[in-house]
Amino acid sequence: MSGTVLLIFEIIGTISFAISGAVTALQKKMDIFGVVILGLTTAVGGGVIRDLILGQTPPATFRNPLYALVAVATAVVVFFPAVRRLFGRHHRSYELVLLVMDSLGLGVFTVVGIRTAYGVSHGFGLFLLIFVGVVTGIGGGVMRDVLAGNMPYIFVKHFYATASLIGAALCVGFWGLLGETWAMVCGAAAVVLLRLLAARYHWSLPKAE
Repeated sequence: MSGTVLLIFEIIGTISFAISGAVTALQKKMDIFGVVILGLTTAVGGGVIRDLILGQTPPATFRNPLYALVAVATAVVVFFPAVRRLFGRHHRSYELVLLVMDSLGLGVFTVVGIRTAYGVSHGFGLFLLIFVGVVTGIGGGVMRDVLAGNMPYIFVKHFYATASLIGAALCVGFWGLLGETWAMVCGAAAVVLLRLLAARYHWSLPKAE
């Protein structure tokens, strides 16, 4: 995958997660500082955890502030009065935007995490590659939910982490067959599709009664 295509992938994921974090902050009636912090944390949190696991210090977020700046700018736009009024008139749009943006961010960052791990070493085992992909995908969302005082999505929402796990496994499995670009596209698409289908048909893992 070329550097330009990878950058586009990462920017899409950053914007998607920043929107989901900012929208969550608006739901909680936070001020602009809270909206920015939640948007930023959601967008870069998973990547920071990924880099620490891979021994890449300081994490990429602090070596290249582009992603943090994109996340902050996105969160500020979401805080604009016109955008807030739009959500205020259509309360159901909160959940829809959160679902779509969170699914897109989850898919993109799951495969970007795997790409980053391969960039460090092709000698990593299957478990580490998939683990890093999932952690990159879900890490920012977990931080967002904890800071917002919500039960993390990974425990309650339509097998959120399971979708990331399946997409990561597909990405790793296709890597040697299709090449990294198509492996990443297939893995990300699988995550997004599973998340949307799970929300539509109320799929979930078994829960304790």
